[in-house]
Amino acid sequence: MKYLLVMLVVAIAIGIWRGKRRVHGASSTSARPSTALNKPQSMVECAYCGLHLPQADAVTDAQGTQGRFYCSAEHRSLATQDPTGR
Repeated sequence: MKYLLVMLVVAIAIGIWRGKRRVHGASSTSARPSTALNKPQSMVECAYCGLHLPQADAVTDAQGTQGRFYCSAEHRSLATQDPTGR
């Protein structure tokens, strides 16, 4: 009889654990923005070091007229200081 009681307690504990896991898993997947991950992003190349990065993360040149992209503000300033363009 005591083995039956132990088995019942274990079965209830496993049921509660699996139920909480399902609820937690469903809330974490719905909170994730799936549309941003599924859309392709246009990639640009840093005019200073050649690193490819998404255009949304890139820094543009100071004038904005040359259409150059940089991976960071530091590389943008280094490119304007270096007349050879590295």
